[in-house]
Amino acid sequence: MDGYFLHLTRKIETIRRGNAPTTMLDELKSREFWRDVLAELFLTTTFIFIVTAVSSPIIPFDSTEGIVTRISLASGFMVAVEIQMLGHVSQAHFNPAVSISFAVAGRITPLRAALYVIVQASGGCLGTLILKSMTPAEMHGNLGANSINDRMTPIQGFGFELVQTWVLLMSILGCIDTNRPLFGSEAVGIGLTIAALNLAGIPYTGSSMNPARSFGPAVVSNKFDDHWIYWAGPITGGILGTLTYKYIFDPYSKALSYEQVEKKLLEEHNKGVKTQLEPNMKEFVHVLDTHHV
Repeated sequence: MDGYFLHLTRKIETIRRGNAPTTMLDELKSREFWRDVLAELFLTTTFIFIVTAVSSPIIPFDSTEGIVTRISLASGFMVAVEIQMLGHVSQAHFNPAVSISFAVAGRITPLRAALYVIVQASGGCLGTLILKSMTPAEMHGNLGANSINDRMTPIQGFGFELVQTWVLLMSILGCIDTNRPLFGSEAVGIGLTIAALNLAGIPYTGSSMNPARSFGPAVVSNKFDDHWIYWAGPITGGILGTLTYKYIFDPYSKALSYEQVEKKLLEEHNKGVKTQLEPNMKEFVHVLDTHHV
């Protein structure tokens, strides 16, 4: 029932806003499309600014555990805040791996994914530049740039980012599945996933899971060592996670959609009404014939 309630609220919202564009050309001409693109730019800029700021050594920590905890919690909280803030506008991806994975799964158009990735990468740079303008010059050499652990190989780093983003996309799709019962806030669920993955992954690769998160600091700090890891790993893992959920774990993949259920119920209702009316109609016709009306 929870899922059906959400379905009804989304149908009401669609009626309020009007039908979505049916083609990519219509989408390109839509004011709402460019509003969504602008929202992704804003979300990515603010997210990268906060995450790189919390990664900055402007406040020294006595232990690595303190730094990891600080970054993990701030990242998880910020993800939850941004999804809650503008998730109903652009879906709040602010991550090229998410946008590309959603396009592969058919959740958004390739055009939307392409524009999202462009503004997300731009927002990563803009957020880091804003941080750079507010930090001492001696810190400009590494404004939160990701790097793999010295004891890891690039292939290991790629694999680690792949697995982490695989888990992330599985969590995202599970949290936003409109068929599931209401088990709590989507934003909180995804934010907790980010925090948990960061707690585990920061000592290994910096736990990016987001090419825009790595791209902005790399450009501004001019640090591109093993940078390909932070694009190839998250995008590959994101696609694998999306396909895994869609084709293996989605419990509703073969179930009727709510529209199909509504249609079936309406047909059964009409059939039942017709069955109840037929005897009465026959009696009524008989009365008419008897009185030669």
